[in-house]
Amino acid sequence: MFKKKIITLPVSFDNSPSCQAAYIEAGNGPTLLMLHGFFGEATCWLPLMENLQQHFRCISLDLLAFGDSSQPKIIYDVATEVTFLRHFIQQLKLEQFYLLGHSFGAWVSSAYALQFPHKVRGLILAGPAGIRDDSFCGRYDHLRPLLWDTPLIDFALNLATPVAKIVGKKADIEQIWSFRKNLMNQPVARSFLLTRLRPEDAVDTVEKDIHKLPMPALVIAGELDETIPLWHSETYAQEIPNAQLKIIPGADHSLPQNYHQEMVSLITEFLG
Repeated sequence: MFKKKIITLPVSFDNSPSCQAAYIEAGNGPTLLMLHGFFGEATCWLPLMENLQQHFRCISLDLLAFGDSSQPKIIYDVATEVTFLRHFIQQLKLEQFYLLGHSFGAWVSSAYALQFPHKVRGLILAGPAGIRDDSFCGRYDHLRPLLWDTPLIDFALNLATPVAKIVGKKADIEQIWSFRKNLMNQPVARSFLLTRLRPEDAVDTVEKDIHKLPMPALVIAGELDETIPLWHSETYAQEIPNAQLKIIPGADHSLPQNYHQEMVSLITEFLG
């Protein structure tokens, strides 16, 4: 049974003197540090940890404002998550490790590896975000009212619910309710959707710098990923000098959850 541990980090992102980091740890061997994506947390890696713990010390972290880690009321960016990750690594006294990230976690992993390349023995990026893509701008404008922290949105949805049932749209309104609830409980996702309205707001993407990454890298992509287009993964694989790209046939973006066996096979082969 995997159980989360909580540690206190001597770093503040608001007015508090410290923050807490939640993580899961299992296994022995070289350290494999795992970072989840949006709407995820440390537990999303459990299927992989069950298979990899025989050969690796697996550490799965709740990034700042996810899961049971602290949720300061700030505007979030990748640099903030890298700072949080750096303090977590220092607190656990990790000297060198392999870094595995999915989606947003892969973006944070790349940004960390660019700042501290001597710490990262190898980089594994699954469905990685972090490549500037101007087509994202405007794609989620229709969802932004669902992020407004006002009871008026809940009042409007309550009014719409009985009408939706009458016209056969009950499932649609329930999905909207669920989406709002999830977003209101995800400060980082909320912050990114509210503050990145224009192409020029994508100031912390990594495509201009990943050619500097010196460590071996494995990029894993889902063939049918509609969340992060395949060309993003291809860009990582092309720009990182010592990188290889592996595409999982028929896979979507939910790689750790639904394609963990394929990931375990690729990771095991990559790490030898």
